Amino acid sequence: MTDFHRLSIREMAEGLASSQFSSRELTQHYLNRIARIDPQVKSYVTVTPEQALSEADAADAARKAGQATQLTGIPLAHKDIFCTQGIRTSAGSKMLDNFISPYDATVVSKAKQAGLVTLGKVNMDEFAMGSTSESSYYGATRNPWNLEHVPGGSSGGSAAVVAADLAPFATGTDTGGSIRQPASFCGLTGLKPTYGRVSRFGIVAFASSLDQAGPMARSAEDCAFLMNTMAGHDAKDSTSMDKAVDDYVADLDATSIKGLRIGIPKQYFNVAGLDAQVKARVEESLKQLEQLGATLVEIDLNMVESYVPTYYLIAPAEASSNLSRYDGVRYGYRCENPTNLLDLYNRSRSEGFGAEVQRRILIGTYALSAGYYDAYYVKAQKVRRLIQQDFLNAFAQVDVIAAPSAPTTAYKIGASLDPVEMYLGDIYTIAVNLAGLPAINAPVGFDQNKLPVGLQLIGNYWSESQLLSIVHQYQQHTDWHTQRAAIAEENA
Repeated sequence: MTDFHRLSIREMAEGLASSQFSSRELTQHYLNRIARIDPQVKSYVTVTPEQALSEADAADAARKAGQATQLTGIPLAHKDIFCTQGIRTSAGSKMLDNFISPYDATVVSKAKQAGLVTLGKVNMDEFAMGSTSESSYYGATRNPWNLEHVPGGSSGGSAAVVAADLAPFATGTDTGGSIRQPASFCGLTGLKPTYGRVSRFGIVAFASSLDQAGPMARSAEDCAFLMNTMAGHDAKDSTSMDKAVDDYVADLDATSIKGLRIGIPKQYFNVAGLDAQVKARVEESLKQLEQLGATLVEIDLNMVESYVPTYYLIAPAEASSNLSRYDGVRYGYRCENPTNLLDLYNRSRSEGFGAEVQRRILIGTYALSAGYYDAYYVKAQKVRRLIQQDFLNAFAQVDVIAAPSAPTTAYKIGASLDPVEMYLGDIYTIAVNLAGLPAINAPVGFDQNKLPVGLQLIGNYWSESQLLSIVHQYQQHTDWHTQRAAIAEENA
């Protein structure tokens, strides 16, 4: 076979199990594609061909010995925010450009235990702060659907590698939409799980009460396979929930769309910046779900105007605290020839952090400072509780809530978005993180420029199986998730 990248995860697993091809052949195929295509897309920060082929050979040996899992030998890419033993973990920052982790993040170690093969680490916004993947120290990743556009962020590299068929699936993290928005921009399925469902151990921290890891892939079924590997309790993460994990693959047909109540928040569809074509594609997908038996229920979410100010107080405050460790002494980049300790701190941080990270640290430090802590940070936490209650009130009436994943399709690289304009682009995603809820993006069509549009479905706590099942069934009746960018097709 020469088109392994066209196979679904299930087809790859079946092909490996029946010895139609080996993990080495599959892995080499992806490495060849990366070498040929990625110089245009710029999605990988680090490619690990020797390690990947070694892991592939070990996977083939395990399969011959009868010790393989269902996913043994299938390649994947990790967002460069997950610590990987012996491989650089940069978080897209000059601050960690030379950091080689001495241990694996739990998500990475679980992937290894399942026999998955690591192709490398992929680009991202610096310290996951951004919506375009342009703030990376390593330069902008490009959207495979149009190389002049961004892939979204912060998990833009994870979205781009899958959309360009440079990995079958990828890990991502979502602090305010960083899985769902790039999945929307790149025409993929991406799941942000309930807070505490996937271990945060070994993830370079941005905002600890908001960060959550999840899968990114072409289809809900592909995401379910990776979610089966990622999910579960971890004693190393104090926020990890000791709660039984579903079999997400087995449950893909468990939720009936017939009778499903989908909440349509009228406030979401009247947001000033919502693009008319994005709105039209999302409404068309909702009509399709209605034809499959769902009931659309208009609901009120009254806290919409509070989402952005609340998030952009809490997230920077936690970032300010988390990133204080990078001081030129204990972690990260160290400036040359400091004249004294204060100079060491000042120059190491100003030289090591990019503009967006510095901006958020300053906002967060201000919000936590004496005299402002109660006025800003504490008040934001109180509003956060009201946002959570607003969702819980809605879930008393409906099973899931529908919204666009982003108000527009992918921006052009270098678009002159001021910070506030960029932050407002997170309007549909950040409340989910504030409330700790699960949500999923599904591709539902394109705008006139052939850029993908995404539908977001938000579920109640621990409803990942339900979300994956709804999208899976939607994808049985549509083909948006099977369509490929020209760069993937031309280089088949």
